[in-house]
Amino acid sequence: MQTINTRHQLYIRGRKIILACLLLFGLAQSSVAQNNPKDNLLNYEDQWIHYGFLIGVHSSKFVIKHSDFFTSPAMDTVHSIIPGNRGGFKLGFVINMKVSQYLDFRLLPTVGFYEYDLDYRFTNGITQNELKDATMVELPLLLKYKSARRGNIAMYTVFGINPSLEASGKGDEEDVTQKLELRNWQLAIDVGVGLDIFYPFFKFSPEIRYSYGLRNMLTDDPNDFSVGLSRLTTQNLGIFVTFEGGPGGKRKLGKTDKGNNKIKTRQKKRLKSGGKGKG
Repeated sequence: MQTINTRHQLYIRGRKIILACLLLFGLAQSSVAQNNPKDNLLNYEDQWIHYGFLIGVHSSKFVIKHSDFFTSPAMDTVHSIIPGNRGGFKLGFVINMKVSQYLDFRLLPTVGFYEYDLDYRFTNGITQNELKDATMVELPLLLKYKSARRGNIAMYTVFGINPSLEASGKGDEEDVTQKLELRNWQLAIDVGVGLDIFYPFFKFSPEIRYSYGLRNMLTDDPNDFSVGLSRLTTQNLGIFVTFEGGPGGKRKLGKTDKGNNKIKTRQKKRLKSGGKGKG
């Protein structure tokens, strides 16, 4: 029978979350230290739509539930089935639409590169690793609730659904009896936190996002690898950075704008007076 060290797993996952939070805090502090005291892109939030792109890295793993067959005499040689953590990365686009002053709707077409694995440990000491890698086309649909700006920084949270479809996977042409066979589409719940950092010509946003799969990825045709499982879902912890611009992304500099307006007015007067002198 499998034994689960819950305290150990919570410690590892908690340490990852703390490190990710420290990364966000460090990015924010660096931006505050280097940033011009004048506010950038003051009219940015007045625009109803913005575009951008995102890149990110993530850690993914399976979440499993054993079937009743796992405890049967037929599986006496299997000691445990252990999911592992695997890294990957994502690339995508950002389409952000304003709903209200503090609420946005975000559409994030993304391509994600994933790896998942399971270790089948046998009573004779042998361990067999079953690796599943896939390229997923994702379409997260998220609501973004943001705070008021403090200078050039604002905090936000995101929440929504993330449907995805497998574009390709290693070993798709192999005999399904010789590998763990999974469904080719997924639905997950995404939740995250991040910072909007405004620079003169774009907005930079580091973000931590957790994704929990809702769909049982096991197929209806069990084989030697799936017969000991009744449910298999996925979970993913990612760190992303987004760069967003947008129509009318104007830099306002307070007094500097007023000074520029005065210069333009003086230039117009000189042109007019010069025109009269020539006449």
